[in-house]
Amino acid sequence: MSEPRDKKIPETLPEAQSDASALPEGWLEVLSMDMDAQGVARKPDGKVVFIDGALPTEIVSANTHRKKNNWEAATLTEIHRESSQRVTPGCPNFGLHSGACGGCKMQHLHVAAQVAIKQRVLEDNLWHLAKVKPETLLRPIEGPAWGYRFRARLSVRYVAKKGKVLVGFHERKSRYIADMEVCKILPPHMDAMLMPLRALIAGLDARETCPQIEVACGDDVTALVLRHLEPLSDGDRQRLRDFAAQHDVQWWLQPKGPDTVHLMEQSDAQRSNPLSYGLPDFGITMPFKPTDFTQVNPHINRVLVTRSLRLLDARKSERVIDWFCGLGNFTLPIATMAREVLGIEGSDTLVQRSHENYAANNARRAEGDKLAPTGFVARNLFEMTPAMLIADGNADKWLVDPPREGAFALAKALADIHQIRTGAPRPEPVEGQEPAPELPPLQSLPEGHESWHFPRRIVYVSCNPATLARDAGLLVHQAGYRCVAAGVVNMFPHTAHVESMAVFERAE
Repeated sequence: MSEPRDKKIPETLPEAQSDASALPEGWLEVLSMDMDAQGVARKPDGKVVFIDGALPTEIVSANTHRKKNNWEAATLTEIHRESSQRVTPGCPNFGLHSGACGGCKMQHLHVAAQVAIKQRVLEDNLWHLAKVKPETLLRPIEGPAWGYRFRARLSVRYVAKKGKVLVGFHERKSRYIADMEVCKILPPHMDAMLMPLRALIAGLDARETCPQIEVACGDDVTALVLRHLEPLSDGDRQRLRDFAAQHDVQWWLQPKGPDTVHLMEQSDAQRSNPLSYGLPDFGITMPFKPTDFTQVNPHINRVLVTRSLRLLDARKSERVIDWFCGLGNFTLPIATMAREVLGIEGSDTLVQRSHENYAANNARRAEGDKLAPTGFVARNLFEMTPAMLIADGNADKWLVDPPREGAFALAKALADIHQIRTGAPRPEPVEGQEPAPELPPLQSLPEGHESWHFPRRIVYVSCNPATLARDAGLLVHQAGYRCVAAGVVNMFPHTAHVESMAVFERAE
């Protein structure tokens, strides 16, 4: 992994507790932590230094390895004053040493402090990029700090010079695979399986042409997807069968692209016990294929769905639209509460899976407890227009759960309708706000638009605080909404990834 081309220089930093000019030469006081989990300090001349391995409040020495006009990148070499939040990492593969795993970046920081930093990242993004300040800060959603990663893509490589196989994540800032024997963020049974997997691959005829194993754990089933670049011999297939029987896993094979993934053995037991996860608060079971998108952390996902629906507060008299609905992770629970639901997703495959999951769950429910009528539609959600939005009909409430790119086209369509109806010109960009994609000229609304109304409430679940902030700026400053609440979701403990949610209500 190469160094980033540019760095986001913090607009504001906390005040230093020490006089930088009074510190011994070369010493730095760490003032904050950035989104790459690097400590941020300033030299006496004001130049910003990003320090791998350093934590806020620490006074450190660091070795600079990259210089730019207004910032430097450095690596921690010595701690002169240690943070009270520094802890011993829980995994031997974590650190700044050669060969260290790059999967986690924050194991040296107490997990409660990790959450506090992520909350600050969310607030800073909303304010500095969009000039939006939530009326209420939601309590962070937290869960187990270890053994939480039920989805993972493990790289595989046979190293002929060493005569062994590596299975795991890449090293820090490197294309090489870390020589890891354990991984404490994987579920315990997968952590214990790393060394047996290395031995298995080493014994395959195809050991040099198997570059990847994708892990997908359900509530009761673990699926392993083996990427293989050449056909497997009969002997290799038997070795995989023996491993599956010994470790209670399902093997799926991927000879080419993602569309070629298939179950290696289709036994009666596997057909009757498919890969799935449950949402017990709603009596929902979600079957999925190992390459389908599902949340990495099922413990957090259950809490996230429950809180999102509590905030959405769908009623039996209301119609709800679930944008970027995927498999129906939110759609099906919403269907236990609302009058009618529409799930909209960009992937035809996931729409089909949503239909199947809806039908299977409805069939299991008692006659008086059926899910609300629910439809699913495939559409490119990055090309939404006001006319398309109006054609989808009125919805009292929305749930939005986009990928990292956010939901700009959706927010812009709302903003356009608001601007046209009110006759107000688009406001000038807020000072300091991150530039949004270029906005085309406003167009007239389709005939019959008068009967369409804005959703009264929007619950927005985000995996990227920058695109959430961008979209929040549109909703608040141009579409007539208030940001009534926002908070973080610690979906990925020990990493710098920030998951969050925000609630918007019509300002009328």
